[in-house]
Amino acid sequence: MEQKLLHKYIAGDANPQEKETVIRWIEADKKNMEEFLSARKLYDLTVWQNDLVTETYAPAGRLRKICIEFAKIAAIFIGSIILVTIFYPANETVPEETGIQKLYVPAGQRAELTLSDGTKVWLNAKTTFSFPDHFDDHQRNVILDGEAYFDVAHNEKSPFVIQTEKYNVKVLGTEFNVRAYKEDEIYAFETALINGAVEIETADHAVKKQLQPKEKAYAENGQLEIKPITEFDQYLWKEGLICFDDNNLAEIFKKLDFYYNIPVKIENTKILDKRYTGKFRSSDGIEHILKTLQLKTKFRYERKEYPDNIIVIK
Repeated sequence: MEQKLLHKYIAGDANPQEKETVIRWIEADKKNMEEFLSARKLYDLTVWQNDLVTETYAPAGRLRKICIEFAKIAAIFIGSIILVTIFYPANETVPEETGIQKLYVPAGQRAELTLSDGTKVWLNAKTTFSFPDHFDDHQRNVILDGEAYFDVAHNEKSPFVIQTEKYNVKVLGTEFNVRAYKEDEIYAFETALINGAVEIETADHAVKKQLQPKEKAYAENGQLEIKPITEFDQYLWKEGLICFDDNNLAEIFKKLDFYYNIPVKIENTKILDKRYTGKFRSSDGIEHILKTLQLKTKFRYERKEYPDNIIVIK
């Protein structure tokens, strides 16, 4: 489903034919319903923000910011920036009960948020992130299924712990990238440390390993391995960049499929060993990237938007 049409439907701007198209798509698959509900939640945040800016609170009020940035994918996604500020006036007490927020970032989009302790988090496409409204004095726990870049606010008395399906990442204050997609073996667990120090342990606490700056830990054959980071461009996704470093076309097509959620069917297998190095803005869109790849390797592609929205490489 094209995000432009989906957003029109959510905003109430779709015509009867477009409404019928969206409804049939939602009813066709459970995953479509989940994507719709996620898009609706993000839209509601936008409306909420528009309401908030009309009200005035005391300057001493406490606040927490959430900034969600949609990747501006040409002809596929609508580009926008959402800034939501939650104020607690000085004469009101912040609720002590901790609620858990769950945010899902659809394919082709990114999200940026600031947690209650000041930690900054960037979320990549197809990522689910769960976090509390506020942290207590002794622990800061969040749950990640996907990929995220963290700039953790330093607090020696309260370690920051990212829980994934198989490993936990524990820090006091540092900058690093965590990738742990539960349903995707290719994008399985990896933690790359940019600055500071982190400790990684298995979910059962049986194995613990520490990383030094410019090292990464990754899962291989059920074991946790550590090696130096040789290529930092792969972490530029938080800046809206898709980077390739001597990747063959088979790997590139898989990555494009993953980021844009558009299946790529390959009929011309002779070209798959061709290799590329370069950077693209995700907002350029998948077809711009394919046209650039065609400058070096001869192939054709056809985009079939109905009924499956796939790209066929010929």
